[in-house]
Amino acid sequence: MVVSGINMQRFGRTGVLMGGTSAEREVSLRSGAAVLDALRAAGVDAVGIDLQQNWADQIAKAAIDTAFIALHGTLGEDGCVQGLLEIMGIPYTGSHVMASALCMNKRLCKQVLGQAGLSTPMDIRIEVTGPERYPVFVKPVAEGSSVGLHRISSQQEWQALNIQSPAAWMAEMPVNGVEIAVSVLAGVALMPVEVAPKSGVYDYASKYTVGATEYFCPARLPMETVRYCMDCAEKAVAACGCTGAPRVDMIVGSGGEAVILEINTLPGMTATSLLPKAAAVAGIDFQTLCLRILETASLEYGQGVSK
Repeated sequence: MVVSGINMQRFGRTGVLMGGTSAEREVSLRSGAAVLDALRAAGVDAVGIDLQQNWADQIAKAAIDTAFIALHGTLGEDGCVQGLLEIMGIPYTGSHVMASALCMNKRLCKQVLGQAGLSTPMDIRIEVTGPERYPVFVKPVAEGSSVGLHRISSQQEWQALNIQSPAAWMAEMPVNGVEIAVSVLAGVALMPVEVAPKSGVYDYASKYTVGATEYFCPARLPMETVRYCMDCAEKAVAACGCTGAPRVDMIVGSGGEAVILEINTLPGMTATSLLPKAAAVAGIDFQTLCLRILETASLEYGQGVSK
């Protein structure tokens, strides 16, 4: 079957990897189900794989030729499943092993972005008693989807978090401005989506609760600022070696400077997700978006999907 010039048979049997064991399991299941439905509707021989215990065994039994990764968080987004698929010789979507591991570690990612001349929030040192100043945003060094993100204004609030391993956390000075997300599809930035959470903080609940956040695409910014942010996003994913359809989250201050918060290598594909919103504004419907992402499937050390 051929849709929009894409021969579906070239992908062979495609496994949509979803679920996993991270804190983002439920979101991943929603993303995976949406992708699976879209691929099947387009004529792809697709099967859903809810990864739980022995991932290698589950993938091997599914006998897939290509993997569409709809996982989020630990093991699914940090280079682990990517490395497994490399060993198994199965081309996959999203960023490869090294880029995935880099972007999951927010501290290392910030260093790479800084070396590329891109702005990130100022780090605040966490001492034995907590951050050395307030207010700050604190978040785990290696988690995704705003899991564990908190804005705290005092030592009492820090203590209330009851963090057992402070070294695994980082603190940043708040940045005021317009929060936007710029998705980069196959190296080309899509129109920025402005996020306006009603709570004032774009945390996990604001991301995945329908009606908790207002979205504007294009973002309500001057066009020259929009183009600048798109350019910054493309430079950020190139600096970190990301491929597929990563999303760059940033805040634009009153002076128009873009401060990059993080890079999400496997953005959500749910009803409230930002990548599908940006694609829609570009005239790319959800089914076509899934196919475009699937076309990017490849192996870091081998070949991509055969033409």
